[in-house]
Amino acid sequence: MKKIRMGMVGGGQGAFIGAVHRMAAFLDGEIELVCGAFSSNKERSISSGLSFYLPEARCYATYEEMFRQEAELPEDQRMEFVAIVTPNNLHFPVAKAAIERGFHVMSDKPATFNLAEALELKSILDKHDSLYGLTHTYNGYPLIKQAKHLIEKGELGNVVKIVVEYTQGWLAAKTDEDNKQASWRLDPAKSGASCCMGDIGVHAANLAEYVSGLDIVELCADLTSTVAGRVLDDDGTVLLKFSNGAKGVLLASQISPGDENDLRLRI
Repeated sequence: MKKIRMGMVGGGQGAFIGAVHRMAAFLDGEIELVCGAFSSNKERSISSGLSFYLPEARCYATYEEMFRQEAELPEDQRMEFVAIVTPNNLHFPVAKAAIERGFHVMSDKPATFNLAEALELKSILDKHDSLYGLTHTYNGYPLIKQAKHLIEKGELGNVVKIVVEYTQGWLAAKTDEDNKQASWRLDPAKSGASCCMGDIGVHAANLAEYVSGLDIVELCADLTSTVAGRVLDDDGTVLLKFSNGAKGVLLASQISPGDENDLRLRI
């Protein structure tokens, strides 16, 4: 069976998101990791690639080098799409470079660092044939599909209330300096305008819309930084109004001790 050849930018050893993408890609046996730029450090990138059983020649120092050299390989050998699992500030430049080289893109959320980049990304995609996908992993769970199906069939009747929660506890204490994931997620230059809401709150919002089939049209948000010295939010509460008039509440927190990835949706 012919497999789809995947490259990866980011997601080196010890990177949770990269590991999740690799596991998801391999579940159906139709995708093969063939190359990657796994770290901004060349030695670490090569070390990570070798641990994934890749040849050293296809473990690249930069994503620019990877796209350039992969494009020069025979069509039946080069990667076909790239998975982007870097900090948020790199999502757009990596996607742009890949698309302009003719590769397809599967990016971790968010698509871009800000709205201006999102509009530019759309313009770039309109000029090329590359496919682009954005990951919201929880949509793939069977019970989520079943819940969406039941609502589409009308078995719940008219939707009037939606409550969605996503809580974690890993940022309850000050861990910024000694935790690589925390250090970039709490850095506005790498994460963007939000930590908690942009990291996990968007998953909750996506689930509320995906399962209900409704769009969020209005909101009122209270974002909070509870640990001294933090610039970005680590907790938030949002009131929601949906396209059919239904009301809702979204709770997202990364300072809830004892919670790991606690996700709840009530419709």
